[in-house]
Amino acid sequence: MKKIVLATANTHKVIEFQRILNELLPDLELVAASQFPGVPEVEETGSSFAENALIKARAINDFTNLPALADDSGLVVEALNGAPGIFSARYAGIEADDKANVVKLLNEIKDIDQSLLNAKFECAIALVDKSQDLELVVDGQMPGQVIKEVRGENGFGYDPIFVPQGLTKTSSQLSDADKDKISHRGIALRKMSMILKQLPG
Repeated sequence: MKKIVLATANTHKVIEFQRILNELLPDLELVAASQFPGVPEVEETGSSFAENALIKARAINDFTNLPALADDSGLVVEALNGAPGIFSARYAGIEADDKANVVKLLNEIKDIDQSLLNAKFECAIALVDKSQDLELVVDGQMPGQVIKEVRGENGFGYDPIFVPQGLTKTSSQLSDADKDKISHRGIALRKMSMILKQLPG
């Protein structure tokens, strides 16, 4: 069984990764980095999702000596010049929670015509295993629109105000299974699963 560390402290991401990868790679043991005592908090200093994912994966690979997966993702709103982008998780401040970030975004878009609110979720997932001289990044995108009201109870982050392209429901109104089929993270993880299948062990 392959053992891989997931470099995140975000419980929602751990659950989503495990749910998707368990189906694709039932023999994979995915362990959250938080299970390792003394695991460092990694500062995201990159200027792109891919750079931040690599920074996190390298740090956790160094600390655990195990292959490390890391995700960096966020919402990109065209009318806001790509914001919140790489700052999605801390849009309303370093200690902000999902609700505060959503409130800030709703305030930013309140005077913009709905027809101009095209957006997309982007995800970069990095895999680093220095014992194999391995560093790579895959990505995924989910296009759609942001809306001006919160709808739905599922999901996390900006899901309650994001309607995927071709749908009328927000990401928060979709079942996990339906969301995983089209989500930025689901797309990226399906790409990554093909690579993980080739890893030794």
